[in-house]
Amino acid sequence: MLYLQMGNPWEIVRNDVSYPVKFYGKVVEGTDGRKHWIGGENIKAVAHDVPIPGYKTKTTNNLRLWSTTVPSQNFDLGAFNAGDHAKANEAHLNAEKICHVLYPGDESSEGKILRLKQQYTLCSASLQDIISRFESRAGDSLNWEDFPSKVAVQMNDTHPTLCIPELMRILMDIKGLSWNEAWSITERTVAYTNHTVLPEALEKWSLDIMQKLLPRHVEIIETIDEELMNNIVSKYGTADISLLKQKLKDMRILDNVDLPASVAKLFVKTKMKKGKLLVESLESIAEADEKTEPEEEENILSETTEKKGESDSEEAPDAEKEDPEYELDPFAKYDPQLPRVVRMANLCVVGGHSVNGVAEIHSEIVKQDVFNSFYEMWPTKFQNKTNGVTPRRWIRFCNPELSAIISKWIGSDDWILNTDKLAGLKKFADDEDLQSEWRTAKRNNKMKVVSLIRDKTGYVVSPDAMFDVQVKRIHEYKRQLLNILGIVYRYKKMKEMSAKDRIKSFVPRVCIFGGKAFATYVQAKRIVKFITDVAATVNYDPDIGDLLKVVFVPDYNVSVAEKLIPASELSQHISTAGMEASGTSNMKFAMNGCILIGTLDGANVEIREEVGEENFFLFGAHAPEIAGLRQERAEGKFVPDPRFEEVKEYVRSGVFGTSNYDELMGSLEGNEGYGRADYFLVGKDFPSYIECQEKVDEAYRDQKLWTRMSILNTAGSPKFSSDRTIHEYAKDIWDISPVIMP
Repeated sequence: MLYLQMGNPWEIVRNDVSYPVKFYGKVVEGTDGRKHWIGGENIKAVAHDVPIPGYKTKTTNNLRLWSTTVPSQNFDLGAFNAGDHAKANEAHLNAEKICHVLYPGDESSEGKILRLKQQYTLCSASLQDIISRFESRAGDSLNWEDFPSKVAVQMNDTHPTLCIPELMRILMDIKGLSWNEAWSITERTVAYTNHTVLPEALEKWSLDIMQKLLPRHVEIIETIDEELMNNIVSKYGTADISLLKQKLKDMRILDNVDLPASVAKLFVKTKMKKGKLLVESLESIAEADEKTEPEEEENILSETTEKKGESDSEEAPDAEKEDPEYELDPFAKYDPQLPRVVRMANLCVVGGHSVNGVAEIHSEIVKQDVFNSFYEMWPTKFQNKTNGVTPRRWIRFCNPELSAIISKWIGSDDWILNTDKLAGLKKFADDEDLQSEWRTAKRNNKMKVVSLIRDKTGYVVSPDAMFDVQVKRIHEYKRQLLNILGIVYRYKKMKEMSAKDRIKSFVPRVCIFGGKAFATYVQAKRIVKFITDVAATVNYDPDIGDLLKVVFVPDYNVSVAEKLIPASELSQHISTAGMEASGTSNMKFAMNGCILIGTLDGANVEIREEVGEENFFLFGAHAPEIAGLRQERAEGKFVPDPRFEEVKEYVRSGVFGTSNYDELMGSLEGNEGYGRADYFLVGKDFPSYIECQEKVDEAYRDQKLWTRMSILNTAGSPKFSSDRTIHEYAKDIWDISPVIMP
């Protein structure tokens, strides 16, 4: 809301475009046979439009944002005149707070409700707007079957998942379509991009909260879930009841919720009596006795129940109440000790016609691990769309000096719209004149960052040092902790040397961090605090001087990135392998001639392929090894490297101040337990990481070699243009073609 308070000259408030959004209330069936969502809390979403002009085109798109308020009749004039001004304005304040803070902290129940309100408001307002425009353009020739060919809704991660039940609700309850008609349209309209494999990002909403806030949507989700389970049963049958259980467990949308009667009947078992199983005699089933193996027993019982179900299938789940010889498998019942949740990612996969990851390795993990059961059922749904970034902003705009050099040596500025032409730099990579111009541009950009750091932190750094940068969201899997522990190790070794040996052994570095931690992510905040504590010690150590500086740039944002990225010489993309979906900052750095150090994770894999293995500093375990390494740790077989133990002891010695780092260091120790056992394998990769950093120092000393590597990173980055990415989405998911302008 801050940008709204300060004003934005490019934003136009559209008070003429608003839509109602409802929460709470109840669902009733009308005389027309339709469901009606009535009562509850009603707010109004008001459109705000921002023009997005294209680069050297006649096209300007519209970015439509939403603010929230209430209709004027909701103002309680009686309360106001009685002097209860707060109560009079209560509805207005409750509506406005929905858009005060994007992604509010959700540790409290109030925070969860607010966040769910926020997600639903954005979905509902946007879909109502899309449908209104579709109807307006169709006029008298309105045909809902045309909707999927005119509209594409791309769900980026699980935050917009409510688009699925909301579109169903509008089509059925308001437009009068049947369930089958609405589902067919919804499924062909909606597609899902998975941006992360982290469990906490695959949202699971409390069913109880959703039931209270969005009762009609829960009804729709329950029906989708039941139809999904029926499809699973149809595909896998009941011959292998253990397999069926596993598939239902993996794929259900509603978790820890009673199975519907149509499915629960398959899990009615007979009880043990006098040492034998009571099994209905069927010609296809032999007599069962005490020696029946457990797995065979389940299969027999399943087959028996399935055949018996032809006559009394609907009554089967209640049989245990009427006949003590039968009981319902606990698998089919709600466990009151566990929460009931809606698995939003599963709903996305079921409700969309396409599911894609955002890097080749990530898309394989999505298929083989995260959604493997869905992939087995619908293999053609799954595909890859490697992320991209726009060269207009991330080279041309933020690095004009380098842009001019590229255009000069390629012979035109056509590369701005056709990044394939950047490959033309390869043949000049060893040219001394280009290398000289390249280094000059880099130094000029570094001088801008020297000023930025001085203004924002007060630290004075040397432009002659290597600028080593890690800027991204603060998260344990991104391993800023590995980076800062590597810096601590470097500092410790420097302190153990004479001044002469230090200069001989180490290349001067300015180690720059930036990024934000989520409001309630305590461990991430501990990492930020630790980085700033290390900086406060190292930066004022007279023995070290300009050999090592550590900077945490506050309030990191796109504007800061536009200065840091062009000045960077080494960029760290060091996530635990298999945990970063793609990353896009790695692409921005490579485009600007920055050399990457990283693991084989996310888009790093493809960047390394494109720029050349010799122009990328690789370290660490590979994705297929990670599960085994964690198991090794759990079994107590992991033996940490002495250098890793040394650096942890040094941190605990108090050299970086009086702060207590036990929680932080403790997360790297032990073999099991929440927040323990080094889940992100910092200790495992630490030796490989510091050895790779020695190779970085060696390469940087040879400035001709380093500049060549830098040029080849830019020359190898054409694939990572968002132009390529969007063309692939348009062709393979949205089924649209470019309009050829006259």
